Amino acid sequence: MLIRLSIRDVVVIDRLDLEFGRGLCALTGETGTGKSILLDALSLALGRRAEPGLVRRGASQATVTATFELLVEHVAQSMLKTRGIAVGGELVVRRTLTSDGRSRAFVNDQSVTIGFLAELGAALIEIHGQNDRLGLLDPGTHRATLDVAGGLGDFLTRTEQAYGRWHDAHGLLTAGEAEAEAARRDEAELRQDLSELKALAPRVGEESKLAEHRALLRKASVITEALAKARAVLFIGNERPVEEAVRLAHRTISDISGSAEGRLDALVSALDRTSIELEEAVNLLETIGHDLDLDPNKLPAVEERLFTLRDFARKHSSPVDELPQLEEEIERKLSTLDASHESLKLKRTALIAADSDLENEVKRLRNARVNAAKELDLEVVKEVEGLRMGGTKFRTEINPLPREKWSAAGADQIGFTVATVTGSKLGPIHKIASGGELSRFMLALRVVIASAGHAGTIVFDEIDSGIGGAVADAVGQRLARLSSSVQVLVVTHQPQIAARASHHFQVSKPGRNGKISTRVEKLSHEKRIEEVARMLAGARVTDEARAAADRLILEAES
Repeated sequence: MLIRLSIRDVVVIDRLDLEFGRGLCALTGETGTGKSILLDALSLALGRRAEPGLVRRGASQATVTATFELLVEHVAQSMLKTRGIAVGGELVVRRTLTSDGRSRAFVNDQSVTIGFLAELGAALIEIHGQNDRLGLLDPGTHRATLDVAGGLGDFLTRTEQAYGRWHDAHGLLTAGEAEAEAARRDEAELRQDLSELKALAPRVGEESKLAEHRALLRKASVITEALAKARAVLFIGNERPVEEAVRLAHRTISDISGSAEGRLDALVSALDRTSIELEEAVNLLETIGHDLDLDPNKLPAVEERLFTLRDFARKHSSPVDELPQLEEEIERKLSTLDASHESLKLKRTALIAADSDLENEVKRLRNARVNAAKELDLEVVKEVEGLRMGGTKFRTEINPLPREKWSAAGADQIGFTVATVTGSKLGPIHKIASGGELSRFMLALRVVIASAGHAGTIVFDEIDSGIGGAVADAVGQRLARLSSSVQVLVVTHQPQIAARASHHFQVSKPGRNGKISTRVEKLSHEKRIEEVARMLAGARVTDEARAAADRLILEAES
């Protein structure tokens, strides 16, 4: 519910602070006093389009602040929570607009986007006017309006759940089919690669060993020649003259070392080490000569194996050492392909079941909507007849949507159609009805489905366009009835409507110090009588008009 509205520097309003209460709030005043500017300012605070022309001449910035009382269960609470905006019992939205067209929005002093402010504003207030295409005038809202009017929440929940299951099953099957198709396209290549890998039989570490062997074989002649020369020095036939010479020298020196007072000990140790290391070297020379695979005739085979491994790895963008892993991966893919046929069968079965379930829920929802539409049509026609729109037809059209347009909201395209002239064809409500008729249709709908929507405040502008007398009184009665469920703000020129208000505001535009500024006053009982009398009689208010106004207000309050 809107409880306060503060306006600064908007068109002809320099400073204005208003407090609103529950029930029906009427704004009255002579034409041109600025009633529409009040609604423009309120719309600005709710995130609607901002025009630089709204900034008062001479001011650098316009500011509008709207304060709402917000119940814990209000849908706006969750919207604010997702944005991390703390809310107590009151919600304050603020919009600034500079003279050069820059705009900023705040919710509880936290900066937000204009888009979020507009989304939040739509949840807080419905505004219905001659040129307004929001709220019930938006064909996109007709389905939700019918569902709320018919109390179809349970049907909707089951349909949403069925659609969710269908959507999940459809997604799983689509993904599975895409994977299977991709695998099928690659199957022949995968099987060829696997066959080649099986024949190749790569081993981890094989590349490095082959590369080392290749390097040795490429230098086989040099290595063989060097080993031969070394052996020629160390061997004569099977004899080892160098080794024997060192051993002889070691024995000779060892035999006399005891007579040298320790002076030969170091030499004995050195000869001992030399003898041992020389023996090891001679043995290694023999071993290496036998162990090294230095047959140059093997080089082509080693190179062919090495290059085959590298070419295959390069073809598959894989390191040679990871070819065994590639083989395992290909085997897994082929195994998955074989298993996917059974998996796809299960997924198709699941989708068929989900599709059948969805069709059943959609049919139940459609039947419930058809029944709800019949009741809604009767109730709305009854209300508009009470608004002296006799001969008017109202019908809720329900048409099936093509299968590809089904959603969690069902499979129906829903629109409100009207015929306002006897004998004329039904047509979309927003195209057929005039401005005043549109507002009265909206009033009739809102009275019938007072609980529809989540907005705690509804604003009607121009609802009394082209009416008077008994029709105006009927409109006033319905506005009063509606205001028992939600807060209603109405801009009116009709005394019958103003007389039923719980709160009456008079809009005027007095001149002061050569400046004209809109002024809004909440009227006392005495001033209400005077204002309603003016609305009855015109500029010249008589005692008879005052008496009539007093009776009108008393009758409305009784």
